[in-house]
Amino acid sequence: RVMAAGGRSWFRALALGVSFLKCLLIPAYYSTDFEVHRNWLAITHNLPLSQWYYEATSEWTLDYPPFFAWFEYALSHVAKHFDPKMLVIENLNYTSRATIFFQRCSVIFTDILFIYAVRECCRCVNGKRAAKDILEKPAFILAVLLLWNFGLLIVDHIHFQYNGFLFGLMLLSVARLCQKRYLEGALLFAVLLHFKHIYIYVAPAYGIYLLRSYCFTANNADGSLKWRSFSLLHVTLLGLIVCLVSALSLGPFIVLGQLPQVLSRLFPFKRGLCHAYWAPNFWALYNAMDKALTVFGLKCNFLDPTKIPKASMTGGLVQEFQHTVLPSVTPLATLICTFISILPSVFCLWFKPQGPRGFLQCLVLCALSSFMFGWHVHEKAILLAILPLSLLSVQRAKDAGIYLILTTTGHFSLFPLLFTPPELPIKILLMLLFTVYSFSSLKSLFRRERRLLNWPETIYLAQLVPLEIFCEMVFPLTSWKQHFPFVPLFLTSVYCALGITYAWLKLYISVLSERSSVRQKAE
Repeated sequence: RVMAAGGRSWFRALALGVSFLKCLLIPAYYSTDFEVHRNWLAITHNLPLSQWYYEATSEWTLDYPPFFAWFEYALSHVAKHFDPKMLVIENLNYTSRATIFFQRCSVIFTDILFIYAVRECCRCVNGKRAAKDILEKPAFILAVLLLWNFGLLIVDHIHFQYNGFLFGLMLLSVARLCQKRYLEGALLFAVLLHFKHIYIYVAPAYGIYLLRSYCFTANNADGSLKWRSFSLLHVTLLGLIVCLVSALSLGPFIVLGQLPQVLSRLFPFKRGLCHAYWAPNFWALYNAMDKALTVFGLKCNFLDPTKIPKASMTGGLVQEFQHTVLPSVTPLATLICTFISILPSVFCLWFKPQGPRGFLQCLVLCALSSFMFGWHVHEKAILLAILPLSLLSVQRAKDAGIYLILTTTGHFSLFPLLFTPPELPIKILLMLLFTVYSFSSLKSLFRRERRLLNWPETIYLAQLVPLEIFCEMVFPLTSWKQHFPFVPLFLTSVYCALGITYAWLKLYISVLSERSSVRQKAE
């Protein structure tokens, strides 16, 4: 085992080091999500279960699944010992030193689950590359890439959210599946879905992998499925786990006749195509193309200026983005695009399974495809692909190259979340340290193999530096700031969308070509 003797000491040092850094970030800026979670503490603490999903004093109503509501309820009983005023529903935007301290510490404390999950994932890493230096061991590199992940640090411990323990549940379920502890993995993922429903994006990877590897217990010599190996007992056990977890979570609301109300909160399709600022996905490029065609159409007198909504030309920050030239996008259209983009990865997992590695590839592709084409995608959702891809990056040079492109552009796209001047040096320094470590460690790990990035990829990533200088330092000094305030977000979003789209396509091509070469060898 890679994490055996001597492994615990360095892992403990990494975990304590990052926990200390999180404590230093307690006084940093926090977003409206801080008030969101304070309000949820108040709702669950003061109101009966029957009113949780109806309460609307604050605009930040409860819109996470029931397990997360119960998590807030449990936290509220600790919170009352710090400052009872934070638990008053009418105390909108309430902050006190005790409130800030409690909420920040609650995120740091619940990250213990994430730390444990990372340790389990490091145990699953293939330790064929026997390195004398601990710093060059795949398990060590993976531990740093996960524990010190830049995106997770700024989203949870500056911006403020509880992603750490949720990703902990996901990574722990991945580790259990890699260890062939299928029922534990299925249980953990089922629980995770009832904590935060965004993880439904990667559910196809779990469903197909469990069906293929657990419900069918044997393969033919050529790797194809042996249909006679189907186990009714295994399917029943999986079904029982899903039903039991769902009953615990949704049962009380079904009894109260409130399931439609809960679902309407969880899936608010009345929100616009894009989140408050554009997530760097396909729709960012689509919106940019619409803007470009609008400008071109106005200059060439193809469009009537009086019929163009003003927000589409000057806003950029509105949630309801109005398309002028290209067709407007509906939730159904995004659902169909997401479904089609996920299908090839799911087919690969079913017809040409490659064990835990194939499962991880499918999981990352499901996360990336839903990020690319989903409705009202949050920019933070890119972490759903970056974290599991970390596990692949330390095992193969090709995946390491894709990881470097995705993680650098994905993390850079999170910069606009922290727009206050005091956080500027913090985010630049943390991003720089993490990126330099990612490149140097993976380069040393695969130094005997081909280059991780080609020249065009390197040049593309290098251009992020002048882009950041322009957005943070040059643009605020120009007169454009008054007339076109959306330009920095627009440029960041579109430029990062190109890199993320490229990484998604490169990973897909890699997976599909890998499967076809396996088929040719079998023939």
